[in-house]
Amino acid sequence: MARSIDQQIATTQAKLNRLKQRQKASETRRKIIVGAIVTTEALKDPKIARWMAATLRKNATREVDQKELVGLLDELDQVAAKADRT
Repeated sequence: MARSIDQQIATTQAKLNRLKQRQKASETRRKIIVGAIVTTEALKDPKIARWMAATLRKNATREVDQKELVGLLDELDQVAAKADRT
């Protein structure tokens, strides 16, 4: 039995929604990977640490985000300060 046009539209919309979810999940994974790599390098390199700390302070404007970053910002500041002392 042939499907109605409404059924075909619903099936196509469901497929589109699944593809959009996969795309969003892929973008999220990419952000996590990049963030992990940049954070790891920043904790080793004072120049990157300074840049990352300044960038985070400038761009993380929501209070909830700022609270989440307190520990990382402290670590980055320590890496930058350690280089300044040597």
